[in-house]
Amino acid sequence: MSSTWFRRFTTAAGNGPRLVCFPHAGGSATAYTHLARTLPADFDVVSVQYPGRQDRYREAPFTALDPLIEAVAGELAEELAADPGRPYALFGHSMGALIAFETARLLAGRGLPGPQRLFLSGRDAPGPRTSAHYQDYDDAQVLAEVRRLGGTDQAMLDNPEILEMVLPALLADYRALGTYSWRGGEPLTVPVTALTGDSDPMVTVREAGAWREHTSGEFALKVFSGGHFYLNEHLGQVAAAVTEGLLAGTVAS
Repeated sequence: MSSTWFRRFTTAAGNGPRLVCFPHAGGSATAYTHLARTLPADFDVVSVQYPGRQDRYREAPFTALDPLIEAVAGELAEELAADPGRPYALFGHSMGALIAFETARLLAGRGLPGPQRLFLSGRDAPGPRTSAHYQDYDDAQVLAEVRRLGGTDQAMLDNPEILEMVLPALLADYRALGTYSWRGGEPLTVPVTALTGDSDPMVTVREAGAWREHTSGEFALKVFSGGHFYLNEHLGQVAAAVTEGLLAGTVAS
């Protein structure tokens, strides 16, 4: 994939189905390095690199979600056109789940080939609940939220030099989330797998199950022990769930 928006962390692109992964707020494409290397070698696993982080550090991060979704969907549409016929799926965690979902909706609205399946992790389904308060978060509030959620990036919060580099994108992502509101619409026809930790402070198992309402296709709910970043503790099981779901969709098509 030639776009500046996508990264691949395997030694070669597999000839099988493609999995496009969307990082969490403040996250970068490298968040999916281990998952990419755990999934079957014939999968082509690529990760979205949002502006404002790592090798795109000098680019301004988005502070509104709609333009970010438009940009990602446009880049993905070009890549799909360059490799027609290859089945693909979208995987998103936390903020990434919301972006993956809205990207799929945007592609469907434009009559473009849809994913074989959506894997939506660590995020409640869209609804009347608002996240507008995130627009008013300052540095301290964002850092407090990151500490509350845990994950593998905690060490960076105690390193002033690293913090100076990652905080602008992190703050921008929270402000972007604050601009999102559910505007309704017809359910997707894409099969959906929702994944969640049973002690996630951001989303309950019931809220994760509400993704069922956003598709007329097959739905599965996978619950793992752990918090918001349960993926780090259950990498093999998550990879197995993705493999099962993606191959099932490929066979069905």
